[in-house]
Amino acid sequence: MRFATFAAAMALTLMAGLALATESSPGARVYFINLRNGQHVTNPILIQFGLAGMGVAPAGSTNPGTGHHHLIIDADTPAPGVPIPMDAQHMHFGRGQTEILFQLPPGNHTLQLVLADGAHIMHTPPVVSGRIAITVDP
Repeated sequence: MRFATFAAAMALTLMAGLALATESSPGARVYFINLRNGQHVTNPILIQFGLAGMGVAPAGSTNPGTGHHHLIIDADTPAPGVPIPMDAQHMHFGRGQTEILFQLPPGNHTLQLVLADGAHIMHTPPVVSGRIAITVDP
């Protein structure tokens, strides 16, 4: 009985979170402007974020059709309906930044861009780039 109650509460919580998700604009997409899958780079690495079909707004904004960028490094796409974690693998650009110059250790890495709303939650449907692989040369 307790498990059924717990499962029902979890389902309602998830449904409520998804129901409150911010809608993305039809056809919206994020992409890497200056990097391509399989590219070799050296430090420092300039990564430029592209966005089409929506606008960039800082974290906390509730303006429709806007969001801010997140760079996912060597990690899976974040789960929908919950805030994107803030750690070394999930970089937040909550001031509306559209590029970063930073360093990664030499070797192979994967990168993905995710647009999220003012609460750091992915839009519905999600606006995510394809995951690209890059090699950082020494």
